[in-house]
Amino acid sequence: MITIKEIPSKETHAVRQPVLRKGKPIESCIFEGDDLESTHHFGLFENENLTGIISLFEKINAIFAAQNQAQIRGMAVLETHQKKGIGEALVRHCEAYCNENQVDLIWFNARTAAVGFYQKMNYQPMGEAFEIKDVGEHYLMFKKL
Repeated sequence: MITIKEIPSKETHAVRQPVLRKGKPIESCIFEGDDLESTHHFGLFENENLTGIISLFEKINAIFAAQNQAQIRGMAVLETHQKKGIGEALVRHCEAYCNENQVDLIWFNARTAAVGFYQKMNYQPMGEAFEIKDVGEHYLMFKKL
């Protein structure tokens, strides 16, 4: 059985570290704003096992005119569970949450390797690739809801 539910930020570390911060200390999995009341972390569970995570931050990017924006961060699916629709289910869950809460636009910094994945869900890249120190090349991506 598959369920998606809100989880505490600390629970995201079990997936963030092996997928997004491999070989780095657990402290590198703590993001600024993780524990704000306005931040929401969702976990996808398969038979009680956490296999994917996504975090939604209330954050304005001045590049966009939309008043109500949310930033996706830390979207990750355990390697053994990738390519099974888990990432898409998590993104769609965030979109539904944003629609229910009058958010007009979702934006995020996508790793270059993930750009195609997000484009299939109608997210658009904006601008040139840029480097995030110790993480790699990214593109700013967004979708108006």
